[in-house]
Amino acid sequence: MFSKQTLLSLGLAALAAAKTTTVENPTEAEVQAARASALPFSPVSNVKGLAFNRFANIWIENTDFDTTAGDENFAKLAKEGILLTNYHAVTHPSEPNYCASAAGDTFGMDNDDFHRIPANVSTIADLFDTKRISWGEYQEDMPYAGFQGFRYPLSGADEYVRKHNPLVLFDSVTNDAVRPRQIKNFTTFYEDLKHHSLPQHMFITPNMTNDAHDSNITVAGDFLGRFLPPLLENEYFTNNTLVLVTFDETDTYEIPNRVYSILLGGAIPEHLKGTTDDTFYTHYSIIASLSANWGLPSLGRWDCGANILRLVAEKTGYVNWDVDTSNLYLNETYPGPLSDGEYSVYEDYWPVPATTGRCSAGHGILDIVKKTYHGRKPTYNYTTSPVPYDSVSGNSAGIKFSRTINGKKETGITE
Repeated sequence: MFSKQTLLSLGLAALAAAKTTTVENPTEAEVQAARASALPFSPVSNVKGLAFNRFANIWIENTDFDTTAGDENFAKLAKEGILLTNYHAVTHPSEPNYCASAAGDTFGMDNDDFHRIPANVSTIADLFDTKRISWGEYQEDMPYAGFQGFRYPLSGADEYVRKHNPLVLFDSVTNDAVRPRQIKNFTTFYEDLKHHSLPQHMFITPNMTNDAHDSNITVAGDFLGRFLPPLLENEYFTNNTLVLVTFDETDTYEIPNRVYSILLGGAIPEHLKGTTDDTFYTHYSIIASLSANWGLPSLGRWDCGANILRLVAEKTGYVNWDVDTSNLYLNETYPGPLSDGEYSVYEDYWPVPATTGRCSAGHGILDIVKKTYHGRKPTYNYTTSPVPYDSVSGNSAGIKFSRTINGKKETGITE
Protein backbone atom coordinates (compact mmCIF):
# COMPACT_ATOMS: atom_id res chain seq x y z
CA MET A 1 0.00 0.00 0.00
CA PHE A 2 1.09 3.60 -0.44
CA SER A 3 2.62 5.29 2.61
CA LYS A 4 1.06 8.44 4.08
CA GLN A 5 3.97 10.44 2.68
CA THR A 6 3.39 8.99 -0.78
CA LEU A 7 -0.31 9.77 -0.63
CA LEU A 8 0.53 13.32 0.42
CA SER A 9 2.94 13.59 -2.50
CA LEU A 10 0.23 12.28 -4.81
CA GLY A 11 -2.12 15.05 -3.73
CA LEU A 12 0.54 17.72 -4.10
CA ALA A 13 1.47 16.40 -7.52
CA ALA A 14 -2.14 16.65 -8.66
CA LEU A 15 -2.26 20.26 -7.53
CA ALA A 16 1.15 21.27 -8.85
CA ALA A 17 1.15 19.39 -12.16
CA ALA A 18 1.89 21.72 -15.03
CA LYS A 19 -0.09 21.64 -18.23
CA THR A 20 1.32 19.45 -20.97
CA THR A 21 0.97 19.60 -24.72
CA THR A 22 -1.72 17.18 -25.92
CA VAL A 23 -1.38 17.78 -29.64
CA GLU A 24 0.25 15.47 -32.15
CA ASN A 25 2.86 17.99 -33.32
CA PRO A 26 3.65 20.64 -30.69
CA THR A 27 6.12 23.41 -31.44
CA GLU A 28 9.59 23.36 -29.91
CA ALA A 29 8.61 26.39 -27.83
CA GLU A 30 5.65 24.47 -26.39
CA VAL A 31 7.87 21.50 -25.61
CA GLN A 32 10.46 23.64 -23.85
CA ALA A 33 7.83 25.50 -21.85
CA ALA A 34 6.33 22.22 -20.65
CA ARG A 35 9.76 20.73 -19.99
CA ALA A 36 10.56 23.61 -17.65
CA SER A 37 7.55 22.94 -15.47
CA ALA A 38 6.62 19.28 -15.93
CA LEU A 39 6.55 17.41 -12.65
CA PRO A 40 7.53 13.70 -12.71
CA PHE A 41 5.76 11.60 -10.13
CA SER A 42 7.24 8.45 -8.60
CA PRO A 43 4.78 6.65 -6.33
CA VAL A 44 6.17 3.84 -4.19
CA SER A 45 4.32 0.79 -2.88
CA ASN A 46 5.15 -2.63 -1.50
CA VAL A 47 2.34 -5.03 -2.32
CA LYS A 48 3.64 -8.57 -1.97
CA GLY A 49 3.25 -10.87 -4.96
CA LEU A 50 3.20 -14.65 -5.23
CA ALA A 51 6.26 -14.98 -7.46
CA PHE A 52 7.73 -11.46 -7.62
CA ASN A 53 7.30 -8.06 -6.00
CA ARG A 54 8.47 -5.92 -8.92
CA PHE A 55 8.18 -6.42 -12.67
CA ALA A 56 10.22 -4.69 -15.35
CA ASN A 57 9.09 -5.06 -18.97
CA ILE A 58 11.80 -4.11 -21.51
CA TRP A 59 10.93 -4.13 -25.21
CA ILE A 60 13.30 -4.35 -28.17
CA GLU A 61 12.20 -4.01 -31.81
CA ASN A 62 11.54 -5.91 -35.02
CA THR A 63 13.92 -8.88 -34.89
CA ASP A 64 13.41 -12.56 -35.71
CA PHE A 65 13.98 -15.18 -33.01
CA ASP A 66 16.92 -16.88 -34.73
CA THR A 67 18.66 -13.57 -35.44
CA THR A 68 18.47 -12.60 -31.78
CA ALA A 69 19.61 -16.03 -30.65
CA GLY A 70 22.82 -15.48 -32.61
CA ASP A 71 23.73 -12.30 -30.73
CA GLU A 72 26.33 -12.84 -28.02
CA ASN A 73 24.82 -10.37 -25.55
CA PHE A 74 21.37 -11.93 -25.72
CA ALA A 75 22.88 -15.41 -25.45
CA LYS A 76 24.81 -14.31 -22.35
CA LEU A 77 21.67 -12.88 -20.75
CA ALA A 78 19.76 -16.10 -21.47
CA LYS A 79 22.30 -18.03 -19.39
CA GLU A 80 21.36 -15.84 -16.42
CA GLY A 81 17.64 -16.45 -16.68
CA ILE A 82 14.88 -18.41 -18.42
CA LEU A 83 14.60 -18.34 -22.20
CA LEU A 84 10.95 -18.38 -23.30
CA THR A 85 11.05 -20.35 -26.55
CA ASN A 86 7.34 -20.17 -27.42
CA TYR A 87 6.49 -16.50 -26.78
CA HIS A 88 4.57 -14.71 -29.54
CA ALA A 89 3.83 -11.13 -30.44
CA VAL A 90 0.21 -10.65 -31.48
CA THR A 91 0.29 -8.71 -34.77
CA HIS A 92 2.20 -6.18 -36.92
CA PRO A 93 3.37 -3.41 -37.02
CA SER A 94 4.81 -2.07 -33.75
CA GLU A 95 2.13 0.13 -32.21
CA PRO A 96 -0.70 -2.42 -31.95
CA ASN A 97 1.60 -4.71 -29.98
CA TYR A 98 2.38 -1.94 -27.49
CA CYS A 99 -1.32 -1.15 -27.29
CA ALA A 100 -2.09 -4.83 -26.66
CA SER A 101 0.38 -4.95 -23.77
CA ALA A 102 -1.58 -2.24 -21.94
CA ALA A 103 -5.21 -3.01 -22.77
CA GLY A 104 -5.46 -6.67 -23.80
CA ASP A 105 -6.47 -5.88 -27.39
CA THR A 106 -5.26 -4.13 -30.53
CA PHE A 107 -8.74 -2.83 -31.45
CA GLY A 108 -7.99 -3.59 -35.09
CA MET A 109 -4.93 -1.31 -35.20
CA ASP A 110 -2.82 -2.06 -38.29
CA ASN A 111 -0.69 1.07 -38.34
CA ASP A 112 1.69 3.31 -36.35
CA ASP A 113 -0.61 6.34 -36.38
CA PHE A 114 -1.31 8.95 -33.70
CA HIS A 115 -4.10 7.39 -31.64
CA ARG A 116 -6.11 8.53 -28.64
CA ILE A 117 -8.12 5.60 -27.33
CA PRO A 118 -11.37 6.58 -25.55
CA ALA A 119 -11.45 6.91 -21.78
CA ASN A 120 -13.97 4.08 -21.37
CA VAL A 121 -11.27 1.57 -22.42
CA SER A 122 -9.54 0.23 -19.32
CA THR A 123 -5.83 -0.57 -19.03
CA ILE A 124 -3.34 -2.24 -16.72
CA ALA A 125 -3.14 1.08 -14.83
CA ASP A 126 -6.72 0.47 -13.69
CA LEU A 127 -5.81 -3.04 -12.58
CA PHE A 128 -2.85 -1.79 -10.53
CA ASP A 129 -4.93 0.94 -8.93
CA THR A 130 -7.31 -1.63 -7.42
CA LYS A 131 -4.54 -2.47 -4.94
CA ARG A 132 -2.58 0.77 -5.20
CA ILE A 133 0.35 -0.96 -6.86
CA SER A 134 2.74 1.69 -8.09
CA TRP A 135 3.52 1.77 -11.79
CA GLY A 136 5.57 3.83 -14.19
CA GLU A 137 7.00 3.96 -17.68
CA TYR A 138 10.53 4.98 -18.61
CA GLN A 139 10.93 6.15 -22.19
CA GLU A 140 14.43 6.98 -23.38
CA ASP A 141 14.75 10.50 -24.84
CA MET A 142 11.19 11.47 -23.99
CA PRO A 143 11.53 15.27 -23.52
CA TYR A 144 9.59 15.44 -20.24
CA ALA A 145 7.18 13.47 -18.10
CA GLY A 146 3.74 13.27 -19.69
CA PHE A 147 4.79 14.36 -23.19
CA GLN A 148 2.06 13.34 -25.63
CA GLY A 149 3.50 14.37 -28.99
CA PHE A 150 4.08 11.99 -31.89
CA ARG A 151 7.88 12.00 -31.64
CA TYR A 152 10.92 13.79 -30.28
CA PRO A 153 12.97 15.54 -31.48
CA LEU A 154 10.39 17.19 -33.68
CA SER A 155 12.59 16.88 -36.78
CA GLY A 156 15.59 14.86 -37.89
CA ALA A 157 16.23 11.30 -36.76
CA ASP A 158 13.71 9.77 -34.39
CA GLU A 159 14.75 9.13 -30.81
CA TYR A 160 11.55 8.92 -28.74
CA VAL A 161 8.33 7.86 -30.51
CA ARG A 162 4.80 7.76 -29.15
CA LYS A 163 4.04 4.46 -30.89
CA HIS A 164 6.44 2.67 -28.50
CA ASN A 165 4.79 4.10 -25.40
CA PRO A 166 1.83 1.92 -24.33
CA LEU A 167 -0.09 3.93 -21.74
CA VAL A 168 0.21 7.33 -23.43
CA LEU A 169 -2.20 6.02 -26.08
CA PHE A 170 -5.13 5.96 -23.64
CA ASP A 171 -7.28 8.93 -22.65
CA SER A 172 -8.02 7.19 -19.35
CA VAL A 173 -4.35 7.79 -18.55
CA THR A 174 -3.61 11.12 -20.21
CA ASN A 175 -6.82 12.85 -19.07
CA ASP A 176 -5.86 12.26 -15.46
CA ALA A 177 -4.12 14.97 -13.41
CA VAL A 178 -1.35 12.66 -12.14
CA ARG A 179 -1.02 9.56 -14.31
CA PRO A 180 0.88 11.26 -17.19
CA ARG A 181 3.64 12.24 -14.71
CA GLN A 182 4.29 8.54 -14.15
CA ILE A 183 5.36 8.29 -17.82
CA LYS A 184 8.94 9.56 -17.62
CA ASN A 185 12.34 9.48 -19.26
CA PHE A 186 15.51 7.54 -18.47
CA THR A 187 16.96 10.40 -16.41
CA THR A 188 14.12 9.93 -13.95
CA PHE A 189 14.72 6.17 -13.95
CA TYR A 190 18.19 6.65 -12.53
CA GLU A 191 16.92 9.21 -10.05
CA ASP A 192 14.22 6.79 -8.90
CA LEU A 193 16.81 4.01 -8.67
CA LYS A 194 19.10 6.19 -6.56
CA HIS A 195 16.32 7.29 -4.21
CA HIS A 196 14.71 3.84 -3.96
CA SER A 197 11.52 5.14 -5.51
CA LEU A 198 11.07 2.73 -8.42
CA PRO A 199 7.50 1.53 -8.97
CA GLN A 200 6.45 -2.10 -8.70
CA HIS A 201 5.61 -2.24 -12.40
CA MET A 202 7.86 -0.66 -15.02
CA PHE A 203 7.62 -0.52 -18.79
CA ILE A 204 11.01 0.44 -20.24
CA THR A 205 11.48 1.52 -23.86
CA PRO A 206 14.97 2.31 -25.21
CA ASN A 207 15.24 4.92 -27.96
CA MET A 208 14.97 4.09 -31.66
CA THR A 209 18.67 3.27 -31.91
CA ASN A 210 19.10 1.25 -28.73
CA ASP A 211 15.95 -0.82 -29.35
CA ALA A 212 17.26 -2.00 -32.78
CA HIS A 213 14.49 -0.27 -34.74
CA ASP A 214 16.83 2.12 -36.55
CA SER A 215 19.95 0.02 -36.03
CA ASN A 216 20.34 -3.73 -35.58
CA ILE A 217 20.38 -6.49 -32.99
CA THR A 218 24.07 -5.98 -32.25
CA VAL A 219 23.42 -2.39 -31.17
CA ALA A 220 20.46 -3.46 -29.02
CA GLY A 221 22.50 -6.27 -27.50
CA ASP A 222 25.33 -3.88 -26.67
CA PHE A 223 22.83 -1.51 -25.05
CA LEU A 224 21.34 -4.26 -22.88
CA GLY A 225 24.84 -5.52 -22.08
CA ARG A 226 25.57 -2.11 -20.55
CA PHE A 227 22.13 -1.37 -19.09
CA LEU A 228 21.08 -4.62 -17.40
CA PRO A 229 24.11 -6.19 -15.61
CA PRO A 230 24.58 -3.30 -13.15
CA LEU A 231 20.86 -3.40 -12.37
CA LEU A 232 20.88 -7.15 -11.83
CA GLU A 233 23.71 -6.65 -9.32
CA ASN A 234 21.90 -3.81 -7.56
CA GLU A 235 20.25 -5.31 -4.48
CA TYR A 236 17.47 -2.71 -4.37
CA PHE A 237 16.55 -3.20 -8.02
CA THR A 238 16.86 -6.95 -8.35
CA ASN A 239 15.49 -8.19 -5.02
CA ASN A 240 12.29 -10.14 -5.78
CA THR A 241 12.22 -8.48 -9.22
CA LEU A 242 11.26 -10.25 -12.44
CA VAL A 243 12.59 -8.68 -15.64
CA LEU A 244 11.18 -9.58 -19.06
CA VAL A 245 13.26 -8.69 -22.11
CA THR A 246 11.15 -9.26 -25.21
CA PHE A 247 10.38 -7.88 -28.67
CA ASP A 248 7.35 -6.10 -30.04
CA GLU A 249 7.30 -8.27 -33.20
CA THR A 250 9.45 -10.19 -35.66
CA ASP A 251 11.12 -8.56 -38.63
CA THR A 252 9.89 -11.10 -41.20
CA TYR A 253 6.12 -11.00 -41.60
CA GLU A 254 6.02 -14.26 -43.58
CA ILE A 255 7.11 -16.39 -40.60
CA PRO A 256 5.28 -17.02 -37.30
CA ASN A 257 5.48 -14.03 -34.96
CA ARG A 258 7.60 -15.83 -32.34
CA VAL A 259 9.89 -13.43 -30.52
CA TYR A 260 12.99 -14.02 -28.40
CA SER A 261 12.14 -13.44 -24.74
CA ILE A 262 14.11 -13.84 -21.50
CA LEU A 263 13.09 -13.73 -17.84
CA LEU A 264 15.79 -12.37 -15.52
CA GLY A 265 16.18 -10.94 -12.02
CA GLY A 266 16.25 -11.91 -8.38
CA ALA A 267 12.84 -13.57 -8.60
CA ILE A 268 14.36 -16.33 -10.75
CA PRO A 269 15.25 -19.36 -8.59
CA GLU A 270 18.91 -20.29 -8.92
CA HIS A 271 18.14 -23.76 -10.29
CA LEU A 272 16.16 -22.27 -13.20
CA LYS A 273 18.90 -19.99 -14.48
CA GLY A 274 20.05 -21.08 -17.92
CA THR A 275 16.89 -23.11 -18.57
CA THR A 276 14.13 -22.81 -21.15
CA ASP A 277 10.32 -22.67 -20.95
CA ASP A 278 8.36 -23.91 -23.97
CA THR A 279 4.92 -22.83 -22.70
CA PHE A 280 2.86 -20.89 -25.25
CA TYR A 281 2.77 -17.20 -24.30
CA THR A 282 1.73 -13.95 -25.96
CA HIS A 283 1.96 -10.32 -24.88
CA TYR A 284 -1.44 -10.91 -23.27
CA SER A 285 0.12 -13.51 -20.98
CA ILE A 286 2.00 -10.76 -19.21
CA ILE A 287 -1.18 -8.92 -18.19
CA ALA A 288 -2.64 -12.22 -16.95
CA SER A 289 0.56 -13.04 -15.05
CA LEU A 290 0.64 -9.64 -13.36
CA SER A 291 -2.99 -10.12 -12.31
CA ALA A 292 -2.37 -13.61 -10.97
CA ASN A 293 0.78 -12.56 -9.13
CA TRP A 294 -0.83 -9.67 -7.27
CA GLY A 295 -4.40 -10.93 -7.03
CA LEU A 296 -5.77 -8.41 -9.51
CA PRO A 297 -8.83 -8.72 -11.76
CA SER A 298 -8.76 -9.18 -15.52
CA LEU A 299 -9.52 -6.62 -18.21
CA GLY A 300 -11.91 -9.19 -19.70
CA ARG A 301 -10.13 -9.11 -23.05
CA TRP A 302 -7.42 -11.39 -24.44
CA ASP A 303 -5.66 -11.37 -21.08
CA CYS A 304 -8.62 -13.27 -19.62
CA GLY A 305 -7.87 -16.70 -21.10
CA ALA A 306 -4.14 -16.20 -21.67
CA ASN A 307 -1.56 -18.63 -20.36
CA ILE A 308 0.32 -17.40 -17.29
CA LEU A 309 4.08 -17.38 -16.82
CA ARG A 310 5.00 -20.74 -15.34
CA LEU A 311 6.66 -19.11 -12.32
CA VAL A 312 3.28 -17.63 -11.39
CA ALA A 313 1.06 -20.50 -12.55
CA GLU A 314 2.87 -22.88 -10.22
CA LYS A 315 2.04 -20.59 -7.30
CA THR A 316 -1.67 -20.47 -8.15
CA GLY A 317 -2.27 -24.03 -9.32
CA TYR A 318 -3.44 -22.83 -12.73
CA VAL A 319 -2.81 -25.31 -15.55
CA ASN A 320 -1.69 -23.68 -18.79
CA TRP A 321 -2.93 -24.78 -22.18
CA ASP A 322 -0.75 -26.64 -24.68
CA VAL A 323 -1.24 -24.94 -28.04
CA ASP A 324 -0.78 -26.54 -31.44
CA THR A 325 1.22 -23.82 -33.18
CA SER A 326 1.52 -25.66 -36.50
CA ASN A 327 -0.81 -23.21 -38.26
CA LEU A 328 -0.52 -20.30 -35.85
CA TYR A 329 -0.03 -16.99 -37.63
CA LEU A 330 -0.39 -13.97 -35.36
CA ASN A 331 0.74 -11.57 -38.06
CA GLU A 332 -2.48 -9.88 -39.16
CA THR A 333 -5.04 -7.52 -37.71
CA TYR A 334 -8.79 -8.04 -37.49
CA PRO A 335 -11.90 -5.83 -37.60
CA GLY A 336 -11.73 -2.85 -35.29
CA PRO A 337 -12.07 0.92 -35.09
CA LEU A 338 -8.33 1.66 -35.31
CA SER A 339 -7.75 0.02 -38.69
CA ASP A 340 -6.48 2.03 -41.65
CA GLY A 341 -6.60 -0.95 -44.00
CA GLU A 342 -9.23 -3.35 -45.22
CA TYR A 343 -11.08 -3.27 -41.89
CA SER A 344 -11.38 0.50 -41.69
CA VAL A 345 -15.12 0.12 -42.38
CA TYR A 346 -15.40 -1.16 -38.79
CA GLU A 347 -14.84 2.30 -37.32
CA ASP A 348 -17.58 1.80 -34.71
CA TYR A 349 -16.72 -1.82 -34.01
CA TRP A 350 -15.19 -1.62 -30.53
CA PRO A 351 -14.84 -5.22 -29.28
CA VAL A 352 -16.93 -5.97 -26.19
CA PRO A 353 -14.95 -7.64 -23.36
CA ALA A 354 -16.18 -10.43 -21.16
CA THR A 355 -18.01 -9.31 -18.03
CA THR A 356 -18.71 -12.75 -16.56
CA GLY A 357 -16.84 -16.02 -16.32
CA ARG A 358 -13.57 -17.16 -14.81
CA CYS A 359 -10.30 -15.81 -16.18
CA SER A 360 -6.92 -17.52 -15.94
CA ALA A 361 -5.71 -15.09 -13.27
CA GLY A 362 -8.55 -16.29 -11.05
CA HIS A 363 -9.67 -12.93 -9.64
CA GLY A 364 -12.67 -12.01 -11.73
CA ILE A 365 -13.06 -9.07 -14.08
CA LEU A 366 -12.42 -5.41 -13.32
CA ASP A 367 -15.52 -3.78 -11.82
CA ILE A 368 -15.55 -0.80 -14.19
CA VAL A 369 -15.40 -3.19 -17.16
CA LYS A 370 -18.39 -5.11 -15.82
CA LYS A 371 -20.29 -1.87 -15.27
CA THR A 372 -19.41 -0.34 -18.65
CA TYR A 373 -20.32 -3.40 -20.71
CA HIS A 374 -23.05 -4.93 -18.54
CA GLY A 375 -25.51 -7.07 -20.45
CA ARG A 376 -23.55 -7.03 -23.72
CA LYS A 377 -22.29 -10.20 -25.39
CA PRO A 378 -18.49 -10.41 -25.60
CA THR A 379 -17.09 -10.23 -29.11
CA TYR A 380 -14.84 -13.27 -28.66
CA ASN A 381 -14.49 -16.28 -26.39
CA TYR A 382 -12.05 -14.45 -24.13
CA THR A 383 -12.55 -16.62 -21.05
CA THR A 384 -11.30 -19.92 -22.47
CA SER A 385 -9.01 -19.22 -25.42
CA PRO A 386 -5.26 -18.75 -24.78
CA VAL A 387 -4.91 -17.77 -28.46
CA PRO A 388 -6.16 -14.41 -29.80
CA TYR A 389 -8.12 -15.04 -32.97
CA ASP A 390 -10.80 -13.59 -35.21
CA SER A 391 -13.49 -15.48 -37.08
CA VAL A 392 -14.21 -12.60 -39.51
CA SER A 393 -10.67 -12.26 -40.86
CA GLY A 394 -9.79 -15.88 -40.19
CA ASN A 395 -6.73 -14.77 -38.25
CA SER A 396 -5.55 -17.79 -36.20
CA ALA A 397 -8.98 -19.43 -36.41
CA GLY A 398 -8.96 -23.20 -36.10
CA ILE A 399 -6.04 -23.41 -33.66
CA LYS A 400 -6.34 -26.37 -31.29
CA PHE A 401 -5.36 -26.32 -27.62
CA SER A 402 -5.59 -28.81 -24.77
CA ARG A 403 -4.60 -29.50 -21.17
CA THR A 404 -5.01 -32.21 -18.58
CA ILE A 405 -6.37 -31.46 -15.11
CA ASN A 406 -6.66 -34.24 -12.50
CA GLY A 407 -6.31 -36.84 -15.20
CA LYS A 408 -9.08 -35.35 -17.33
CA LYS A 409 -8.16 -33.93 -20.72
CA GLU A 410 -9.77 -30.68 -21.86
CA THR A 411 -9.68 -29.51 -25.47
CA GLY A 412 -10.63 -26.39 -27.35
CA ILE A 413 -10.36 -24.70 -30.73
CA THR A 414 -10.43 -21.07 -31.85
CA GLU A 415 -13.60 -20.56 -33.87
